[in-house]
Amino acid sequence: MATDNLSDELKSWIAARGRKYGFESCQITQARLPAPVGAGLDAFVDAGHHGEMRWLEETRQRRYTPQAMWDEAETAIIFGCNYGPDHNPLETLEHRQKANISVYARGRDYHEVLKGRLKQIASQLHAKSGWQVKIFVDTAPLMEKPLAARAGLGWQGKHTNLVSREFGSWLFLGTILTSGKLEPDRPEKDNCGSCTACLDICPTNAFPAPYKLDARRCISYLTIEFDGHIPLEFRAPMQNRVFGCDDCLAVCPWNKFAAASSDIKLASGDKTLPDLSVLLRFDDSEFRAFFSKTPVKRTGYLRFMRNVLIAAGNAGQPSLIPLITPYLEHVDARLRAMAVWALSCYMSKADLGELCSEEEADSQVIAEWQNALSQ
Repeated sequence: MATDNLSDELKSWIAARGRKYGFESCQITQARLPAPVGAGLDAFVDAGHHGEMRWLEETRQRRYTPQAMWDEAETAIIFGCNYGPDHNPLETLEHRQKANISVYARGRDYHEVLKGRLKQIASQLHAKSGWQVKIFVDTAPLMEKPLAARAGLGWQGKHTNLVSREFGSWLFLGTILTSGKLEPDRPEKDNCGSCTACLDICPTNAFPAPYKLDARRCISYLTIEFDGHIPLEFRAPMQNRVFGCDDCLAVCPWNKFAAASSDIKLASGDKTLPDLSVLLRFDDSEFRAFFSKTPVKRTGYLRFMRNVLIAAGNAGQPSLIPLITPYLEHVDARLRAMAVWALSCYMSKADLGELCSEEEADSQVIAEWQNALSQ
């Protein structure tokens, strides 16, 4: 009983530390995951659904359970930080002249913010208990969503993301693994029921079945992780999304219980929905300066401008033509190709043909010209 009381007291202390440092939720679970979680990861990778995210395949065995990564880990302390928007993100798709950026990426990079807070809590926990501690914020081979579900922060919905009774879809997760033992909290049950809203709204049909994602069809993957030429079938569905996609999160009925985040460091600030006409004028240094300290910066200038050109083609704004045209001569073939496609959304074949260069040598850009001029 004394041990149980000590565990309860320490858990209460940890939760209080979490609240002090801006975490609305704190739950405890064992630092291990059941075999079906690893089997699900294997099925995902073996089907090729991870696309170009080779690090998932290379580190899959370390992801099966936290103890595969750190064998001294006994307890996982999962913290949740609310980043709920103060508006419906689906409404931002209506502003076609704007660049739609996923809600989580409109403020400061949450990795940096949450890591700083977790370090404070972890160091204090180590001083108080003597336990060894390690912190994680979505940058290591740790299956944080299954751990959060086992800890009781929420459950993994049919879109594979975590859903919370209290915060809906809008939780950042941070984890402290420790060598000490604490009594685990109860897992949360799946509360999706018969709802399929998140599956039905996906503009690219990225869910082959409930609880299964094909990342190769996911706009978040395509705009952030994918490095190549975005296939034609996905460009119109991307609309004005230039970094990520919130559709399957935003449509979840559990969001009716969510409140807007009051965390100043994670608020969207003045980075919300920049004009495409502004972004098309950016060079690499201007891109880096504008998106400094935000998650957008990690995708890099070239991939980001590839996405911006697609958004420009979808914008229905002929005034963007003079800003798109210079990209026909860009050194990067992806940008030349997407400039061809974007201009084909506005110009006749005859006018577009006058811009075609006979010196183009890249096969994919040539194919883009051929397709545009044959429509």
